[in-house]
Formats: sequence, structure tokens, C-alpha cells
Amino acid sequence: MSLHFIRPGWLLLAPLAVALWWLWWRRSDPLRGWREQIAPDLLEALVVGRESIKSGNARWLLVAWLVAIVAIAGPTWRLEPSPFADDVTPLMILLKADVSMMQPDPAPSRLERARLKIADLGEARKGQPLGLIAYAGSAHLVLPPTRDTATVAQMAAEISPDIMPISGDRLDLALREAVRVLAEGQSGGSIVVLADAVDTDPAALAALRKDISIPVQFLAINAPESSQSDSLRAAAKTLGADVEQIDVEGKDIAAIVRHAASAPIAKSGQQGERWQEAGYWLVPLIGLIVLASFRREESEEESA
Repeated sequence: MSLHFIRPGWLLLAPLAVALWWLWWRRSDPLRGWREQIAPDLLEALVVGRESIKSGNARWLLVAWLVAIVAIAGPTWRLEPSPFADDVTPLMILLKADVSMMQPDPAPSRLERARLKIADLGEARKGQPLGLIAYAGSAHLVLPPTRDTATVAQMAAEISPDIMPISGDRLDLALREAVRVLAEGQSGGSIVVLADAVDTDPAALAALRKDISIPVQFLAINAPESSQSDSLRAAAKTLGADVEQIDVEGKDIAAIVRHAASAPIAKSGQQGERWQEAGYWLVPLIGLIVLASFRREESEEESA
């Protein structure tokens, strides 16, 4: 990052400070009247010590003023980490809630298995942002990314085909909603889809692929030998995503967590960024200048 100033307007005081210092120095010069009557070379020969000390003090005062103006202007060259940011990115869960998720393979039902997996995912990412979207023939934001992952699991337990206004499989709408939510959060992130199959129009997914840059992964909520996994793999190929098969030992959740951890963090330069204030580094320098001025005043009194 190049050096610049957070409050550059304060630099306009520098010429004013120089002008005020010059006027003050001219008016406080004890030899001002003599300078008009005696030649400069002769006056310099007549004055011993005191003039050079006062002139040096005046110059240090000007330096202190200018350094203070620079400090107030806020010199900076690097971004300040947000106090609300961390090194983890949000993960949006897309839960399919169509009637096909009520089938009992695996038992007790695919939807119930998906709910349990969401609870496991919340436990694995405890304290890390987790969001939830439910979709069938339409897509609805249930929770934006939150660190209260237990609440995400509780809300997922209440989702069923009965509360969805339209039946069907509009994964494309759910993905667009997830992208919108993550974009508003400005922290990057990734998406995981919990579904037994994908019946969305392939053309809609292909069109979406051009507009989506967020990593996507699938968790197949069906029996390992199910033919529906073919539709999941086809959708994943279209979206450039990975597919994890549901696993009773938790290997699926571990893989999803690893994948989410590698999701890119949003680049700097977005709205809300702050530049790190560096003007305070000049405060000790100002103190040293003032201290040096006092020592010169003491030296002047001792020599008198």
C-alpha cells in the first residue's frame, strides 16, 4: 500500500503554521530594532551566543508544529483489520425440503438424516458463521450466517415439506439467494447443499455457473447405491462442485468442514474497510522536540 493520509485536509495548515511562525519569530526578535540601525555583519559580531540559541529554539518550535500537523492528518499505508473479522468464512447450508426428502432410505427419513447432519455440522463449526436456506419449488432464507450454530440446528429441525409454499426443486433459486446473502456479508464464504437428488433444469444451473464464484459442495442424503446420486453428480459437475456421500462415521462432515475452511476470504478494498492510523508514532518525536527545546532554554539561562 502507498503512503497517504486519512485526513489530508489538515495538511493545509502547514503553510499557515509556517507563516504564523515567521511572523512570531520576527516580532519576538529582541534585535529587531537594532537590525534596522546596524549592519548585519557588525551586529553578528556584537552578539555573543544568545542569538544562536533563540534562533535554534524557534526552528525547533516550527518543526514541532509541522510534525504535529502531519500526525493529525493521519499518515497510513496499510489496512486495519476489522474488529469483527476473523480468519474463518461463513458457510451457507442449502437444505432441500421437498416431499422426496421424506422417503425412509436412509431411515428414519432423508430429511431427518439431513437435520442430524446439520446438527453435526453446527457442532463441528461451533462459533464459526453458519447460515441456513430451505428450498423446494422456492427458496427462503431461514437464518443468515450466525455464530450461534446451535440455533441453526434448531431451526433446521422445524423445516419440512409442509411449510414450503411450493413443491419442486429450484436449487438455482437457493444458490442465488445464498450468493446474495454472502455478498452482503462481504466476508466470502462457501455453500453446501444437502439434498437427495437434483431435479433442477440443467440449463438454469449452467447459466448460474457463469455468475457464481463461491465454492459449492453437495452432501448426498440418500442410500449409497441410489441412482439419484447420478443427478447430484451431474449438477456438481455443472457447478464445478464436489459431492460427499452421507457417512455414519462423520467423514462427510469432516470433509465439508475442511472444504469450507479453504474457502477464499473476501478481498480487501470492499466497503467498510479502515486504514490503520499511524500518526501516533510521531507523538514521541514531538515529545523529544519539546524536551530538546526545554534543555536549550536551560542551557541559555545557565550561560547567562
